[in-house]
Amino acid sequence: MIIKNIKELIGNTPLFAFDAAALGGKPGSQIFAKLEYLNPGGSIKDRLGLKLIHQAFLDGEIDRHTTIIEPTAGNTGIGMALAGLEYGLKMIFVIPEKFSVEKQQLIRGLGAQIVHTATEEGIQGAIEKAKALAKDIPNSYLPLQFHNEKNPAAYSSTLGPEIFQALHGKIDSFVAGVGSGGTFAGVSAYLLKQKANIRLIAVEPEGSILNGGPAHGHDIEGIGVEFVPRFFDQLSIDAIDTISDEEGFRFTRHLAKAYGLLVGSSSGAAMAAAVKESWRLPAGSQIVTLFPDSGDRYLSKQIYEGRADLSIEGGNEDAF
Repeated sequence: MIIKNIKELIGNTPLFAFDAAALGGKPGSQIFAKLEYLNPGGSIKDRLGLKLIHQAFLDGEIDRHTTIIEPTAGNTGIGMALAGLEYGLKMIFVIPEKFSVEKQQLIRGLGAQIVHTATEEGIQGAIEKAKALAKDIPNSYLPLQFHNEKNPAAYSSTLGPEIFQALHGKIDSFVAGVGSGGTFAGVSAYLLKQKANIRLIAVEPEGSILNGGPAHGHDIEGIGVEFVPRFFDQLSIDAIDTISDEEGFRFTRHLAKAYGLLVGSSSGAAMAAAVKESWRLPAGSQIVTLFPDSGDRYLSKQIYEGRADLSIEGGNEDAF
């Protein structure tokens, strides 16, 4: 393959097939994980970055002299910075201090600027800071992934079709983490149009509020919400699985040591939930999940240190 632009490598990532029982799930069922960490920027958000920048040009919302300002945990910033390289756009990303230094280093490596907000203010604090910056900077553009309909559209037009076509429509359940909600909503909307009885399982870490639990900090990055995503308004979700840091990280380590899949902790959480979902379904079911980003951007968090065995889950229905 010969390419001339990095965006040519975005999308068409492979699916990894797992025997659910090997991970403690129901015997006879399969779990398929879309390896989105193999996108060139290392995450699923490369798709979103391309959509937000390219569509904004097509819609006349930005030009080559526009300053892009966006609140992000990091991956969307990397994706947008990649997409903006060919246009020479100036970019400013507002990031809460708690998020991994590796993602911030990658953003700076792509030529973008970072503005920090306090950890305790969460992503909402980053949103407010980004809005304030946009007011002060002429010819600036604020995509706001948390409210922009281009967010789910990025995934309904690419990721959803890729999954459905690869599995020839043989999907019983879609299990994925929720951050901005765009990925989950976009893929879900596409899959439901093709097959109305597909189950939708949202995944969050403890400390997120979808299941009604108290909001607090968590070590799993990339998923978790402080407010219900607006993209969920028209979406009927079958279950919400709340995964502890300990469980999510244990699955993350197991994926690395048993399968060579060097993914981030949100992938471990998604797999933990997919295994739980396998016990809710008949044997022979096919479950799809997403591995959103790579683990190398969390090495400073000691992501691979600690237990990797899944013995606590025990490989039986009662364990879930």
